[in-house]
Parts: sequence; structure tokens; C-alpha cells
Amino acid sequence: MRLHLDAEKCQGHNRCYALAPELFDVDDYGQAVLLVEGDLPTELQEKARLVAANCPEFAIKVLED
Repeated sequence: MRLHLDAEKCQGHNRCYALAPELFDVDDYGQAVLLVEGDLPTELQEKARLVAANCPEFAIKVLED
């Protein structure tokens, strides 16, 4: 499983950072920054799904292998 962040869609609500700071950070402009590239560790996969489901702009997608 991997995460994809569409930075063009991000509006800076920062729900992703609030729910999973181990997966996301926020840049100087308030936009999301994905911290993990490649396959997600098993222990973070449920958080990845939660974050994707809570993004109001649908800027985060879970990519299943």
C-alpha cells in the first residue's frame, strides 16, 4: 500500500496532519507534505485509509498493490 498526495487539490485544511503526523507535515504555506514514500509499514496502513477518507478535497489516495 502506498499514499498519493495531489498537491494541486490540497487546500490546507490540515486534517491529514492532525490525524497522522507520522505520515504528513505542513509546509510554510499551510499545504500538506507527504513524509512517507514507497510502501507503507503495516502499522500505518489503517491511518492512511483514515486520512484519505477525511480529506475534504479528496487530495489523498490510497494505492493498493
